[in-house]
Amino acid sequence: MAETHEHPPVVIVGAGVAGLTLGNILLRNGIGCVVLEKRSRAYVDQRQRAGAIDSFGVGVIRRWGLGEVLEGDPIPQNEGGFFIDGRPMPMDIEHDEDDGMFVPQHVLVRNLTDAFLAEGGDLRHEALDVTLQDLDSGHPTVRYRDPDGTAHAITCDFLAGADGFHGVSRASIPADVLTEYSYDYGYSWLTVWAAAATDPAGMAIHERGLAGMIPRGADATRIYLQCPGDDTPEQWPDARIWSELEARFGTTVTSGEILSKQVVPLRSSVFDPMSHGKLFLLGDAAHIVPPMSAKGIHLALHDTDVFARAVLARIQKDDASLLESYSADCLRHIWNYQAFATWITDLMHNAGDTSYEGEFRKQVARAEMTRLFASPTANKLFGELTAGTN
Repeated sequence: MAETHEHPPVVIVGAGVAGLTLGNILLRNGIGCVVLEKRSRAYVDQRQRAGAIDSFGVGVIRRWGLGEVLEGDPIPQNEGGFFIDGRPMPMDIEHDEDDGMFVPQHVLVRNLTDAFLAEGGDLRHEALDVTLQDLDSGHPTVRYRDPDGTAHAITCDFLAGADGFHGVSRASIPADVLTEYSYDYGYSWLTVWAAAATDPAGMAIHERGLAGMIPRGADATRIYLQCPGDDTPEQWPDARIWSELEARFGTTVTSGEILSKQVVPLRSSVFDPMSHGKLFLLGDAAHIVPPMSAKGIHLALHDTDVFARAVLARIQKDDASLLESYSADCLRHIWNYQAFATWITDLMHNAGDTSYEGEFRKQVARAEMTRLFASPTANKLFGELTAGTN
């Protein structure tokens, strides 16, 4: 079967938050692009992933004129609070213009997809066996095939790799070009998707381990339970999940049907540089943060914002300086929020569970938690980092 050939300015690999936001920005600024996604539209639309949009992320979306994609019953991000040994300690976090919110990630992706297609965007699901070639040349090539076997070759000016931590984009960069900085926290979370009202909402610090109940809709809750790294989902039957939540929150918990559960080791990772030739990495393809920090979407949208400005400057003004500094510009911001992610993750776990760092670290973490609630200065900094405005 003959291979088809095309030449758009930009090819985006991955139709998640970063890829689709970038596609919408480029399209609305007159830059042609093709978005490739290996999964089907039906799969992507229902794929459940955690993710909070902080004030910074909301601002990025609105500044690029994409505010309509935030619709869909968003939940205020400050809903809920902290529970320490069963005692509620609500904490107000200031957000610019009350912009912090939870929008279920699958809802955001679906809205971004609809917006892209409504503008005439070229989005190709079920793009299989994607390979990236000639990254160091002036015009790299992306090859893939359709489910029916039709082969495609797309030559472009710029490649955006937004296909996640395990995607083909970063794997296409020679190993000796990249440096990976990683940190394993030594514990895992049982992450649960439940069809249940979120009551109570928030994070619970307890000697049995950290717990979280985060609203994802009127009757949808994302549940987190700290567990040993070698635990399996089979060790957590539904009844145990609900009883453990009640023990750690110290109150009655509204239960419901558990739809899925998995054990996720907590780790951080950063790859440097975030570009190679004409390939630029965005989002989880370049870095991951533990879910405690709720900064995955924040960093993905920051990368997208920086890259979109760089591409527009190069194509519209023949100014390549922002592309040349893309990796360095992003990494400065990424390390700031990796520092936040490491601090808040260790703090919240050490404040409850002594099995990793001991009683001394628990008492130090408790003192630091008290300062967060008692000191306006500490609270202000925590609010800036939580909102993504620091």
